[in-house]
Amino acid sequence: MKKIDKLFIKSFIGPFILTTTVVVFIFLMRFLMMYFGDFIGKNLGLDVFAKLFTFFSLITVPTALPLAVLLATLMTFGNLGEHTELTAIKSAGISFGRIILPTFVFTIFVSIFSYFYNDRVTPWANLKGYSLLWDVKSAKLTLNIQEGIFYKEIPGYRIKVQKKFADERTLKNIIVYDHQSTSGNRSVTMADSGQMYTMYNNNYLVFELFNGKNYLENTGAITNSGETQFTKNYFKKNKMIFSLESFGIKRTNEDQFKYHEYMKNSGELTQKIDSLRKDISRNLKDQTTNLKNQNTYIFRQTGEKELKSMSTVNAGPWINKKMAVFDEEFKKIELEQYTLGRLQSLKSQLETDISINTSKQKDIWRADIERWHKLTMAVACLVMFLIGASIGSIIKKGGFGMPVLVSISFFIVYYVLMQLGDKYAKEGIIPVIVGVWIPCGILLIIGAFMARKASKDENLFESNPLDYLKPFLTFFKNKLAKKGSTITT
Repeated sequence: MKKIDKLFIKSFIGPFILTTTVVVFIFLMRFLMMYFGDFIGKNLGLDVFAKLFTFFSLITVPTALPLAVLLATLMTFGNLGEHTELTAIKSAGISFGRIILPTFVFTIFVSIFSYFYNDRVTPWANLKGYSLLWDVKSAKLTLNIQEGIFYKEIPGYRIKVQKKFADERTLKNIIVYDHQSTSGNRSVTMADSGQMYTMYNNNYLVFELFNGKNYLENTGAITNSGETQFTKNYFKKNKMIFSLESFGIKRTNEDQFKYHEYMKNSGELTQKIDSLRKDISRNLKDQTTNLKNQNTYIFRQTGEKELKSMSTVNAGPWINKKMAVFDEEFKKIELEQYTLGRLQSLKSQLETDISINTSKQKDIWRADIERWHKLTMAVACLVMFLIGASIGSIIKKGGFGMPVLVSISFFIVYYVLMQLGDKYAKEGIIPVIVGVWIPCGILLIIGAFMARKASKDENLFESNPLDYLKPFLTFFKNKLAKKGSTITT
């Protein structure tokens, strides 16, 4: 490796590692802001937060790499240009393509890493991260009994405390409704004061009540007059113990989340797509056979009814002629109603079958989009490198100022195009392969335009707007000159 190659590699690796870390951190903060409300008041613990942040940091790496490559490339070539190192290298006769070659080769390895990472690590991280997030969102809030408000989070009970002292333990004027029997307020406990605490590693809540009474309506014992028995008990001290089993995180079986395409690698997605296509083909075959049988059955029943009506009309001379005509018309109406009912039933069945097949087709599109994204996100790193190297060598501005602004602008364009392409592909408006490659295709055209500018040391934007028409004018001029020479000869 030549010294110039080492210079560019060393200049690129540092900003790349730094920007990758920063971008992953930014995406992680975005995740935290999105689900911040689901974390409050649940006493999750540091281990849960550590797992969530680890899994979602891994999830954001494939999305962060294109932006990190763009930002690192802009910083690298911007710094070299700002310190006139690029100018010195170009003055030595080294072309722009040769200058970017070492960092381009490094970016190829980054793209290969991105593909295999997105295919192997990301599905596993998605499964672990989103299953844990589901459990966190499903967890109940930490036990928090407030003054003057009925607390309903303990299953089967409603608890109201008029006064809770600063020690969070001593209570005043307590009411406990027992709804475990699901028959209304038939058991009520009231106390002047009490204490609240947990035991057995916070698995049980204890209410130690003082100077109270319990009202119990016994619906099982009915007097001769049809009235129920009512019991009142007084106590000086009483303990009520509530299970807190429903609180805290309960881990869900991760197999319940494996159906989603985000949890599958390329091989599993291909298998899912093939399976769905076979299901659609089999359903269409069965539906076609059923449709033929239904039509045959309808016409067969029609023929039988017409024969019966004809035999009824010709049953004998003793049937009145008018009655025969009336009977024939009545049977025709009955036949039409019967046939219409069969056709309506057939239409409803076809609509259901079409709905099922359409749903499976949308599943195919979603799985195919996710399968393609494992490759398109890797290719996006190369496209972003081409844009970053070209713009960096043109604007000759390093640091975090201008590169950050340009990087975010191009990444927003890439992200918007990706969302639009995915949306239209999922709805079947455009083919999947077109939808997933739109962002890379458009940015590749921009990158090629920028690379042409950088290789010729031209400005990013022409000072005269008419200069943009020069390539077209030159093209038509050459065409006319060629045509004139052909006529002359």
